[in-house]
Formats: sequence, C-alpha cells, structure tokens
Amino acid sequence: MYKFLIRPILFLFDPETAHHFSFWAIKTCSRLRLNTIFRSVFSQNDPKLEKEVFGIKFKNPVGLAAGFDKDAKLYNEFSDFGFGFVEIGTVTPKPQPGNPKKRLFRLVDDKAIINRMGFNNKGVFEAVEQLKKEHRVIVGGNIGKNKVTPNEDAIKDYLICFEALFEHVDYFVVNVSSPNTPGLRELQDKEPLTKLLKKLKSQNSKQAKNLQAKEKPILLKIAPDLTDDQLLDIIEIVKSSKIDGVIATNTTIERKDLKSHLILTEEKGGLSGKPLTHRSTEVIRFLAEKSNKAFPIIGVGGIHTAEDALEKLDAGADLIQLYTGFIYEGPGLIKKINKAILERLT
Repeated sequence: MYKFLIRPILFLFDPETAHHFSFWAIKTCSRLRLNTIFRSVFSQNDPKLEKEVFGIKFKNPVGLAAGFDKDAKLYNEFSDFGFGFVEIGTVTPKPQPGNPKKRLFRLVDDKAIINRMGFNNKGVFEAVEQLKKEHRVIVGGNIGKNKVTPNEDAIKDYLICFEALFEHVDYFVVNVSSPNTPGLRELQDKEPLTKLLKKLKSQNSKQAKNLQAKEKPILLKIAPDLTDDQLLDIIEIVKSSKIDGVIATNTTIERKDLKSHLILTEEKGGLSGKPLTHRSTEVIRFLAEKSNKAFPIIGVGGIHTAEDALEKLDAGADLIQLYTGFIYEGPGLIKKINKAILERLT
C-alpha cells in the first residue's frame, strides 16, 4: 500500500513539505488511536529479537536514524511502526533555522536523498520538554554544535546538550560528521576528537555521580568518506577515550555512478540511500575486523531491503538504523528485516 499509493502522493510534493505533512498525519492518526492498527500491522514482537548492546536491552535491532525526528516530537509514535529504538536530533544548544531552502532533494532513480539541512532544530531545551513524556521506546540523543560556534568552542556546545539531555535519553551520539555545518568534520581529526570525547566521558561520570544514576553510553557517528588511516585513528580514539561504540555511517559527499539528472547530483550536501549501501558496509567491516570487534557498531547507510540489513549485521554491526530506506520502502521494511533476522535464528 505504501509504495503504490502513499509514496506516489508524497513524492508529488517538495521533500521537506512531504516530511512535515507526514509528521502531521502520523500525529493525527495517533490522536485518533489508529496507532494500535500500526502496531498490529508493522510490529514483529518476539523475545528472540531482543538484543543487549552497551548495557541497554533493545526490543529489536532496527532503529530510526537521527535527522528524521529532529525535535523529539514523534519518538513514541515511530515505535508503533516497529522500530526498536529511535534517535532524536541532531540537537544544538540554541535553536537554529538551518541552511536556506531548498535544501532537501530526492534522487528517485538512485533511491537516494541529498540534504544540506544544516542542523535545523528548535534547540536542546525544546527537545527536553518533548522528552519529558513517558517513553515507549529506547531513545538516543544525537548532539551537535551551533553553526555560529567556532570549533575551538565546540566542546561547550556538546556539553550543554549532554547535560540537558542526560536524564531524558538512553544513549548519546556525538555528531562531528555531518557535511552541512561548515568546519564540523574537522572535529573528526585525532586531537580535537579525542579531547571532545574525553571531556564528555568525564562529564558523564560527574553527572551520573551527582544524580546517583548510571552513566549513559556515548557513541561516535563517523563519515563514510574517511580513509583507512583515518578509520584506524577512529579505532584508537574510541579505545583511548573509552566511549561505548560507533555509528557507521553518516551521509557522503561522494557522487559516484549516480543515474539521476546532473542538476540533482550536483546539489551540495550529504548523499544518503542506496548509493551508500556498499561503502557503509565496508566501513563497518573494516572497523569490526581491525578492532577485533572491540566495541559495538550501529550500521546505517543504504538499507533498503532485508538483505541489506543482514549484510551489515554480517559485516559486524550489532544494531542497524534506517532513514532513506524508510522513506522509499515504507514501514513494512522494518517488519521484513525483523522477520529475516528471526528466520536466521530459528
């Protein structure tokens, strides 16, 4: 139904308009209690799907990647589609509008999206207000810096977000890999990244102690465009900073072998979707093999089929996330993936 009826209608509109309409429709359905129908159709409930990673028990290993529910408006509603966890954000300390529109582009012939949103969000404290609702799902908090904040002050922004969200999310993701905030990827360099992660780890310990709570897992989200030497640096940084894992990968700035019109493919921003499938899996496999599986990995990038998901799990991912595949394939993809995992287990 989604691919033959709902998606063709949504794809008649500008992608950002379609996104906001989808949010309105999902919220309306929830208010009308139609979310119970979604749960019965899309959820795959089986104890065999449960998985414990970095101290958290996930109902199933399929999550919604950051960027979809930026302001934590619909994390409970997305769980009704069968997601085992939802990552909100990227949030920044202060609200910011992001980059000028138009900034989101569908490459339908490639089953891909280019975005240059630029961390548009209402700020971390607005997200906190949304997150005060009871959670029906594991929630991750993806944190970043404001565009106007210079890199030398970036740690302050990440600490503000970390402190504000600590009591309201189950794990954190440090986003230094978006290509849409000028200079942000420079924070992936060894020295500034190590300093940032160690500072967050220190704050994690302090905040947990002050609140008499457990420390929250901290993950690093990396770009698919890193070289092998840079990936080896990432492994070393993760080990030395003692953070809890990696999300591989964010969007890419590469534009290889695309079928869509040149006008679209030359748009600036991060490319996600099917063209990223192979590279993100390569990065997962490299990290898993070179680190001797020293830390958990969440695999994301170009998952459009159950087979794509299984490939990432085989490469070394412990959990996976959807974004562009969810847009192109619909919520039925979540159930297909979970069923494929179950079939392997039985």
